[in-house]
Amino acid sequence: MSIFSKIAAGEIPSYKCAENEKFYAFLDINPLVKGHTLVIPRREVDYIFDLEDDELAEMQVFAKHVAIAIKKAFPCVKVGMAVLGLEVPHAHIHLIPMQSEKDMLFSNPKLKLSEEEFKEIAAKIRAEFK
Repeated sequence: MSIFSKIAAGEIPSYKCAENEKFYAFLDINPLVKGHTLVIPRREVDYIFDLEDDELAEMQVFAKHVAIAIKKAFPCVKVGMAVLGLEVPHAHIHLIPMQSEKDMLFSNPKLKLSEEEFKEIAAKIRAEFK
C-alpha cells in the first residue's frame, strides 16, 4: 500500500483540502508555494494514464473544483497543474497557485511551514471547496 493510499484511508495524517468517495486532495508537505495541493484517486494506481478513462475524466473534474477553491483561497493569476509521477508510486496531480510560471519550477526551494500554517491553508481551501 502506497503512502498516498494510507493518507487517503486516514492511516497517516494529512492536511485535507477536499474529498469525495473516489478522490482525495491534501496539501503537499514540501510545497512550492502556499496552497500547493495534491489530488489523488483513492484507488491505488501507479501511473495516471493507467486509470480507466472515466476515472481520469472524473479526477480532472474533481481537480478543477479543488483548483477553483485554491484560487479563491489564495488569489493568483492561475492555478497550474503538473503530473510528474516519479516520487510516489500512486497517481497524483499537483495543483499550484501561480503568480508566474516560475512558481511551477520543482527545482525551486520548498517552503518550510509550521503545522499551524498548514492547518490554516487547508482550512481556507476546504472552506472554498464546493
